[in-house]
Amino acid sequence: MTLYYIVDVSTFRTDTHFNMPNLTSVERLSRFYEDDKNYFVILSVSYHLSATKVVVTKVNFVPIEFFMWDCLTLGALGWGQIQIANSNYVNIKQYSRKKWMLELCDALELFYPKEIGKIHTRIEHFQKIRRFWETKQDDE
Repeated sequence: MTLYYIVDVSTFRTDTHFNMPNLTSVERLSRFYEDDKNYFVILSVSYHLSATKVVVTKVNFVPIEFFMWDCLTLGALGWGQIQIANSNYVNIKQYSRKKWMLELCDALELFYPKEIGKIHTRIEHFQKIRRFWETKQDDE
C-alpha cells in the first residue's frame, strides 16, 4: 500500500508575541483526506535567537489531526484557513482523524455564520460610503 504525505514546515519564533501561521485551507484538506492513505503532516520547529545563533527549543512532526482544537483557529482566507492560534501554545496528542475532521466541521458551522455577519456589516458600511459619495460634487 502506498501512502502519500504532504509536509508543511512551520517555524515559530518563541521570543515574539504574535504568531498565527496558516497551516492549510479547510477545503484543500477536506478533499485530500477523502483518501485514508493521504497524510497532511506538520513539521513545526520552535526557536529563539541568541545573539547570532538560532536555538531550536522544540520540534514536532505529526499529522495535522494531532493538533488539538484548543490551539487552532480558523482564518477568513478563501474557504477558511486552519491556523495555529498562538504558536507559543501548541497542544498535540494522538487523535482519531475521523473525530478531528468532525470537530473541524463543527468549528466551520460556527465560523461561517460569523463571517456572513461580518459581510453584512461591510455591505452596510459601503452603502453608507456610496451615499456619501453620491452627494458630493464632481471635481470635473
